[in-house]
Amino acid sequence: MRLPFSADQFFDVFRQYNQAIWPVQIMLTALAILCVILVIQPRSWSGVFISAVMAFLWAWLAFAYHVLFFAYINPLAYGFAAFSAVGAGVFLWFGVVQRTMRFSLQRSGRTVVGMALVVYALGVYPILSIVTGHRYPGMPTFGLPCPTTIFTIGMLTLVNPPLSRWVLIVPVLWCAVGVQAAFLLGVPQDLALGGAASVGLWVMFGGSNESRTRKL
Repeated sequence: MRLPFSADQFFDVFRQYNQAIWPVQIMLTALAILCVILVIQPRSWSGVFISAVMAFLWAWLAFAYHVLFFAYINPLAYGFAAFSAVGAGVFLWFGVVQRTMRFSLQRSGRTVVGMALVVYALGVYPILSIVTGHRYPGMPTFGLPCPTTIFTIGMLTLVNPPLSRWVLIVPVLWCAVGVQAAFLLGVPQDLALGGAASVGLWVMFGGSNESRTRKL
């Protein structure tokens, strides 16, 4: 597959984005950590708050990254933006409007896998970026598509079932798009998207009774 931009252009977009929005990356990471805390120590409003944060993250991807930066080197960015906006809308509908998403830690393999994805997205991913030669500001930070997608699927494994499959569709499909960067653009940390997609599909279609989701 031939991309309409080079690897240098791809990482230069990260550089421009990170320099332009600093220190918003810290705020986005702090919001994600707060979401994790609210899973560990839930409150009555935790599900709504976490869902709102997830909606904000996907809306951020749509407009603050795809439209304002990525579109300069890839016309498909507008399609990605629309796709991400749909993901934001789904979180708003199910998590904020209908309030059907409740997050908690359970003694299960699903929880272990979910927390592993969350830790990878917030901690391991940036370390691997540096180790593989992608240093700040020319590196994908949290709030950009791939680490945010891994984090999203990790968080969705922590939703008390049943969970609507609609919520998982956008993150899982983005895994298929984003994992190409690992091979075509030299971003090995994005290989985890393949594992995240597998986890998302397992949650969608029920690897066990506890992971059963609502039908579309």
